Amino acid sequence: MAAVRAGIGRDAANEADARARVAARLAAHKPNTVPARSDLDPAGRVSLFIDMLRKVSGTVARVDGTGQVPAAILDYLAACNLPMAAARAPDPLLDAIDWQGLAPMLSLRAGPAQAADEVSVTSAFAGIAETGTLALASAASHPTTLNFLPETHIVVLPAARIVGTYEDVWARMRAELGLLPRALNLITGPSRTGDIEQQIELGAHGPRRLHVVIVDEA
Repeated sequence: MAAVRAGIGRDAANEADARARVAARLAAHKPNTVPARSDLDPAGRVSLFIDMLRKVSGTVARVDGTGQVPAAILDYLAACNLPMAAARAPDPLLDAIDWQGLAPMLSLRAGPAQAADEVSVTSAFAGIAETGTLALASAASHPTTLNFLPETHIVVLPAARIVGTYEDVWARMRAELGLLPRALNLITGPSRTGDIEQQIELGAHGPRRLHVVIVDEA
């Protein structure tokens, strides 16, 4: 360490100043280079998010309010010939939906995913327009197993939570949560691998289907 200090010209005289500069940089959270394509108004961010998600084999439905979410999920399950049952995150957005009244044929269980679950339904902390990525923060209201164990993952995402860049996610997380969650999963499309003969295989390490229901008013 002494050799490193000597090499960069650090000594006792400038140590305090160097520490102050580092502390100021950490406190400011100054973003680095931000892609120009994500500098959009809210409607543009939603459109870009949809375009980018579709490019990585994700699918999207768009509804006007949370009251239309159950019907959108039923339509998707029927189109994919999937069972009318799912594990869901016990979070406030999903808790507020009248599932029994709006979709009595849909069987939902709130809690972590289990091995037998074929479908999971969660919300997301944010959608990131620049890459069509979902930011999923772990919590008691969002068990991480729901993101990876079932082969089909359905995400209910308010349009207002679609941000332009990754830097926007960090800023919103500091403002809303204060501290980082125990785990933050950044998911871009269904799970995939090209390890075997460079042929893309979906569902290699997680869901083979990722469907996002964007809620314009939530």
